[in-house]
Amino acid sequence: MHTGIDDSPPESSGAGKHTRWSALLFSQLAALLVVNALADTVIVAPTMVLPQLLEHFGTDQAAWLTSSAMLAGAMWAPLIGKCADIYGKRRMLVIALLSACAGSLVCLAAPNIWVFVSGRLVQGAAVAAIFLSMAIVRDLCTLRIAMPVIGIVGTGAGVLGMATPFLYEVLSAEFGYRIVFVAAALIALIAVIGVRSLIPESANKTPGTIDVAGAVLLGGGLAAVLSYISLGPEFGWLAGGPLLVLGGGTAALARWFLVSSRKREPVIDIRNLDGPLALTLLVIVLGAGAVRAIDPIISIIARVSPDEQLGYGIAGPTGTVGLLFALPGVGMLIAGTLAGWGATRVGPPATLAAGAAIGTVGTIGMLLGATDLYAALFFSFLMALSAGALMTSGFNMVAVHAREEQQAVMSSLVTVMTAISSVVMTFVVSAVFSATDTVVAGENVQSATGVFGSIGVLAGFYALAAVAAGALVRRLGITSAYRV
Repeated sequence: MHTGIDDSPPESSGAGKHTRWSALLFSQLAALLVVNALADTVIVAPTMVLPQLLEHFGTDQAAWLTSSAMLAGAMWAPLIGKCADIYGKRRMLVIALLSACAGSLVCLAAPNIWVFVSGRLVQGAAVAAIFLSMAIVRDLCTLRIAMPVIGIVGTGAGVLGMATPFLYEVLSAEFGYRIVFVAAALIALIAVIGVRSLIPESANKTPGTIDVAGAVLLGGGLAAVLSYISLGPEFGWLAGGPLLVLGGGTAALARWFLVSSRKREPVIDIRNLDGPLALTLLVIVLGAGAVRAIDPIISIIARVSPDEQLGYGIAGPTGTVGLLFALPGVGMLIAGTLAGWGATRVGPPATLAAGAAIGTVGTIGMLLGATDLYAALFFSFLMALSAGALMTSGFNMVAVHAREEQQAVMSSLVTVMTAISSVVMTFVVSAVFSATDTVVAGENVQSATGVFGSIGVLAGFYALAAVAAGALVRRLGITSAYRV
């Protein structure tokens, strides 16, 4: 009986891989969706109980409580990616999941804010689950099947997360903020069981050693610079502590860059970052960052009534505006699946360019959406489509153009670039807001200039992403050569 597994000789790159959809593939897909659901829970769920966290720990340092896991994820990603290519992707995924579980338990029992933040830093290992799942898909499937599966795995967890805000709101009101960390620990354990039971260890391993010093320099430098950008507004941009963190991070990154090209086995070999992959990462930085940074803008306009006459605002009947936060999950899944399927026909450069173009239209359209609910629903949905297409196409570009023995470490760059861009772009929006806010009835509120100006800035970044994606298409072409 045909099982959907390729029985070609071992020397073939497709040996032992899925060549068609099957019950086994669907079960493996389900396991990887749980893995990505954990990453979403670790990153997003604490923001849903933020007021309770601030009250419990008696602090106003919201950024430390919410951003620390993403910052740690950016720090962990290159090292975990390199280890996965050497020691096995499944092994490192299980380690990342167990680390996330341990971090959740630390957060659950934390007696003070510093122990809690330490737990969040350990939880950040869950961010590695995102790119490791994509690299594992490439090991499990031939390229024809891998590209659409990457789309589903990368965006499917968003649909699962549509109901979680309502669920956590009810549960946290009954049991307190700790429920989100109980949930994270349980999801991590379920994910470990699924991965251990259903996912085989990769045969694509690269003999070598870990550049520990390089990993510390790269990861620590990234975390320090992102900490400065993320936490600067709360502690002061010119305060001694933040400037010291920025200087140390910049020096660490500069040192890493100078020595990495001379090492035989650096943690990330920048010599392998060719033109197509470099352009792909540029599109991810510009486009994915703009998608993440539009969220606080939508949150503001969704809570302001047109009756306040601020020049923006779409607050309407109860539940209607909630669609603005529910539709993205659906849009990302649709776009991720279509981008994966389309990549097998015209190639990931074309789907990447399509995602950037749709996002540009969606961002510009939000200039209308700032004053009209239905326009906001439509154009925010376009941006969700763009986000799904960019994520899927970015990982598919790695799947096609990176060597198989470097899939994990090169995929980690997509995650790192997404983390960097989301923090930087959100800071840009915050800076525009801070420079343009106004006083109404004795309270500081966002001005129309700030809202429309920040949308315009993000539209400009998205347009640059579309230009970079267009350059990638011109370089590689839209071709049937990707039919696999």
